Amino acid sequence: MGRFDRYLLAQLLALFGFFSLVLVGVYWINRAVVLFDQLIGDGQSALVFLEFSLLTLPNVIRLVLPISAFAATVYVINRLAAESELVVVQATGFSVMRLARPILIFGGIVAAMLLVLTHLLVPASRSALALRTAEITENVTARFLNEGQFMHPSSGVTIYIKTIAPNGELRDLFLSDDRNAENRVVYTARRALLVRGEKGDGSGVTTGPKLLMFDGISQTVSGPDRRLAITRFADFTYDLAALIKIGSRTGRSIEELPTLTLLTPTPDVLAEIGKSRAAFLQEAHARFATPLLAPMGAALAFACLMLGGFSRFGLWRQIAVAVGLLILAQMANTAATSAAMRSDQAWPLVYATPVLGLLIAFALMVYAQMPRRRPHDTAAGLATRPAA
Repeated sequence: MGRFDRYLLAQLLALFGFFSLVLVGVYWINRAVVLFDQLIGDGQSALVFLEFSLLTLPNVIRLVLPISAFAATVYVINRLAAESELVVVQATGFSVMRLARPILIFGGIVAAMLLVLTHLLVPASRSALALRTAEITENVTARFLNEGQFMHPSSGVTIYIKTIAPNGELRDLFLSDDRNAENRVVYTARRALLVRGEKGDGSGVTTGPKLLMFDGISQTVSGPDRRLAITRFADFTYDLAALIKIGSRTGRSIEELPTLTLLTPTPDVLAEIGKSRAAFLQEAHARFATPLLAPMGAALAFACLMLGGFSRFGLWRQIAVAVGLLILAQMANTAATSAAMRSDQAWPLVYATPVLGLLIAFALMVYAQMPRRRPHDTAAGLATRPAA
């Protein structure tokens, strides 16, 4: 690389890091507010909140990096133009295509970062986040169980625990289920234990938490004549997840699957996820196409800004055109993604936006380096032409 290439690449990477840090901070704060309200409100610790926040970061970074690459390119090229550095470099013989080399290298570096994110970090973080969410959701003690209080975890359900022993044993339990007016049940037990749900066949599915009651009574009021039935039990197991509708991890999502599994889905995996083969192929190829949005955005920004010459008023018109093209590209990418999810033969549409954007940027660069006459030069040429 030449000295100017290294200089421009260093400027781009520095501004890219700055914009990425700012945008990630904004996205993360918005997400952290929701997480704080959910986790801290449910009685979780600050460490759990920090863990969940870190697990959401890879996906946030994936969304931010293409925007940061575009913003860094716009800022650096606009500054170089305003300070006449581009004019000096072009006067030494650098063409627009030659100037685009560090821009494309910069886009390639960002694309490599996105490849690692989309294929490795984001699926792994989503899987870990789903597992931890299921574990936290099943932690009924932290959410609903407090000694000496009548609690209502859902409509029609009342729980009272006199004391909770240091070993986690619930003593003098009262549980009333009035969700069905025709069949009301009241459970009382001297002792009870909470048992977390076990994973089934290794697919990540859990059975939900169980409530084990010992030395208790079940009182059921049912029928039109409101007949009371009393049953004494030495031990009794109740599905607490079904009783108070505690969410549990019911299976993997499509975002958690490895790319190879998405490219070659088996009938079992399709049945587990509940998505079509077209959705699998769209998700897999999107992981390859998304990194291409970074060099596309950088190339579009550079090509648009090179359309204008030196101006004391800046390149705000060219910047507006670049932003407009980026918005159109995002709209086209959304439409192409929707079309690709409707047919398993339409997955090439996922690559349409980045490829078309790069072609448009190349065409704009070719046009920008073409010699163009200014209007007053043409008028001067006509005035000096000898009369016939």
